[in-house]
Amino acid sequence: MSRRGLLRSTLGGAVSAAVAGQSVLAADAPKPPRKLLLLFLSGGASQLETFDPKPDSKYGGPFRPIATSIPGIQVGELLPHTARILDRLAVIRSVNTGETSHFRGHYLLQSGRKVPGYPVLGSVMAQLMERPGDELPGYVTMRRHNPQAYTDVGDAGFLGPRYEGVMIIDGKPPANIRRPDSIDVAAVTTRERIRRLTNQRFLERRSPRSIQSYTESYQKADALMKRREVFDLEQESAADRARYGDHHFGRNCLLARRLLEAGVHCVKVAHHDWDAHFENFHWQRQRCLEFDRTFVTLMDDFRDRGLLEETLVVIMGEMGRTPRINYYGGRDHWGDAWSMAFAGCGIKPGVVLGKTNELGTEVIDGAVDAGDLFHTILAAMGLDAKGNHQVGGRDNPIGDPASSVIQEVLA
Repeated sequence: MSRRGLLRSTLGGAVSAAVAGQSVLAADAPKPPRKLLLLFLSGGASQLETFDPKPDSKYGGPFRPIATSIPGIQVGELLPHTARILDRLAVIRSVNTGETSHFRGHYLLQSGRKVPGYPVLGSVMAQLMERPGDELPGYVTMRRHNPQAYTDVGDAGFLGPRYEGVMIIDGKPPANIRRPDSIDVAAVTTRERIRRLTNQRFLERRSPRSIQSYTESYQKADALMKRREVFDLEQESAADRARYGDHHFGRNCLLARRLLEAGVHCVKVAHHDWDAHFENFHWQRQRCLEFDRTFVTLMDDFRDRGLLEETLVVIMGEMGRTPRINYYGGRDHWGDAWSMAFAGCGIKPGVVLGKTNELGTEVIDGAVDAGDLFHTILAAMGLDAKGNHQVGGRDNPIGDPASSVIQEVLA
């Protein structure tokens, strides 16, 4: 073999070995942990004005259906941007929980249970997805300040304070996450050393369980102070803030994207004022104007940033609205037949599951309940809702054993 041929052969072999080595490393590299974004339409969005229009029904209302990116499937005209990307979503038109109370509905849809005391989805994710070295909280929940109404239904339940959600109100960072200027770094270091020594001495004669929650709360606060920059929307460009919208929901969705990118396992964003007992069509128009463009902006950003492959997005409320229009031009509480949607990791896009009758008053095909949705969300996250929590040395099923996964919407 010539000298040139020998060099070419040697170089080619080295390159092939390097490429093969990189392929093995890529195959062995752990996949990033999955994340959950829960967009909660608080008050109960009208399924007839959004995902399940009934244009020829006496209860259909004034808005017309429009075509979507899924052939033959229509949504309400108030969701033109969502209609364009519906082939990226899985829509369920046959949710039947029978629940018409806001407070109980919030808890039921987030915990999959009617019995109180169980952890909600965010707290379950915080526990099951927890990793050594996590600095940020596992669960962050966002809402406006007033009226609070029924949005706060309890988070961690029997899992304890460690997995409670960190509350973001009106888009403001958690209180006291910045060190006061009057306390320098040396003083903080000294105080921390004294605190550790005092804790150690205190625990020598007492059960650690009784004060563990205080220690965990301190650790969570300390971690927030170290990563406080992720809560600062001023670090986003003015153009990006404008794309998401100058309203609570837009700012919270942009903040949710920052938090998920930074490593938070679950974020819940509450979008308020869907409870339209009067002037329903005015209120649905206003709510959809905010939701529609912001949601699609978020979905496009998730896709472009590679987040959609590792993030499950869930759109739900605590109930739907009555097909019948009341005396005040409103729709009242309705739990028997309504809609929700999924997108992102673990979900089969372009699926529309379930069917309601011509009036939209009942489910006639593919009925699912809150327990089924809970099982399905965990399955899409790569988790098993049939597993157990350990509570006081006893097994407690993570999901309702009477419920099951909705296989039709899973990838």
